[in-house]
Amino acid sequence: MKASFARFVCLALVGMMMMMVVVNALSTDQLMSVMPKLRRTKAEGYLPYLNRAMNDGSINSCCRISAFLAQLAHESGDLAWWTEFGSGEQYEGRKDLGNIYPGDGPRYKGRGPIQITGRANYRAAGQAIGVDLENNPTRAADTDVGFRTAVWFWNTRSLNKYADCSQDGFDKITKKINGGYNGKADRDKKFANAKSVLGC
Repeated sequence: MKASFARFVCLALVGMMMMMVVVNALSTDQLMSVMPKLRRTKAEGYLPYLNRAMNDGSINSCCRISAFLAQLAHESGDLAWWTEFGSGEQYEGRKDLGNIYPGDGPRYKGRGPIQITGRANYRAAGQAIGVDLENNPTRAADTDVGFRTAVWFWNTRSLNKYADCSQDGFDKITKKINGGYNGKADRDKKFANAKSVLGC
């Protein structure tokens, strides 16, 4: 009886360790497999900034990285869209986003791989990473800055705690990022693919 219980505990611990295994650095091939539309030259250019940002933000387990990359892949079209296509007029006057001055909507439209939006987010993200994004909002679309703002957004919403490889956890992440479940099927597909590529 004791031996069986000990074996059960041991197997459970091994399972937990496998789920939380730390990935030291994402490879170019892994990133391209997670984001198939991404060209190799782009992947190689993005990778150092992405790996550094994820490491600094403790997005460092297979489950966390899979969830993070899946959401970025959906929001940015496999890292192809670093600036929102629309004019941003729909954000004009959105006080909930901190847009209190004329022109704030277009000025602070979605940028970066997670598409941070609104004066308040630009200000807070900039203060956190040491870049004046409120006065230089287009910098949020720069590679080095964009990945750091994505990690800032992720961590200020405490999304690592939901990144446990479960569908329920991933759904909670989607709602925190999107405010709903827009694009859920695509996000879920990218999540399943990322877990498969990384071996979660």
